[in-house]
Amino acid sequence: MSTSVLVFAVWPYIALTVFVVGHVWRWRRDQAGWTSRTSQLLEPRGLRLASPLFHFGALAVVGGHALGLVVPARVTAALGLTEHGYHVMALVFGLVAGVAMATGLVMLVIRRFRYSERLRLVTTRLDWAVYGLLVMTAGIGLWATFGENLVGGGYDYRETISVWFRSLFVLSPDVDLMAAAPFVFRLHVAVAFGFVALWPFTRLVHVWSVPLGYLVRPYVVYRQAGSGTRPAVTRTPWA
Repeated sequence: MSTSVLVFAVWPYIALTVFVVGHVWRWRRDQAGWTSRTSQLLEPRGLRLASPLFHFGALAVVGGHALGLVVPARVTAALGLTEHGYHVMALVFGLVAGVAMATGLVMLVIRRFRYSERLRLVTTRLDWAVYGLLVMTAGIGLWATFGENLVGGGYDYRETISVWFRSLFVLSPDVDLMAAAPFVFRLHVAVAFGFVALWPFTRLVHVWSVPLGYLVRPYVVYRQAGSGTRPAVTRTPWA
């Protein structure tokens, strides 16, 4: 078995299987640990800028990857978006989103080291593994964007990597397309699937638990101890 077949025809299915089975196992065996384990109460200052930068940047990066990998070029062309226009848009928005995500991520990592000993004590090995894979994935992605598409002559990944990615879901991966891609793109894909495989066993599972119930839940009424069971009567509701 060649390295290309192992990395681009076997490894993706292993990672996706671990991703799905791992989430099912985690939900059945560790619902109490299905949480982000937020450290905001321990140190809120470093989160004020780092967290929005990372989260909104990550959402934009995921959306951009979904558009580039899942949507064929003929679909965007049918919508009136030229190939040149698509690549300009992808480059501009990809750089903005990637830089925002990477900046927020670096700030979050520095926060773990710098601000509080308590943060280091509550940081697990899996947390550091997530940080490491995130830094690698984001760094290699920015390297591909800057090195190949901005500084270099450009690379049309929608004709190769995107086609290979969609071929995974019809159980017929076209390994030759990935073998012809630049090394930085191949490395980015391999590391990204490693991140996918690790996901179910980390705090990242909290992204699937959107707290929509907070929008419709009743108000929580707090009463002072010893004040009785009936709230004080006031003339105005806001008093």
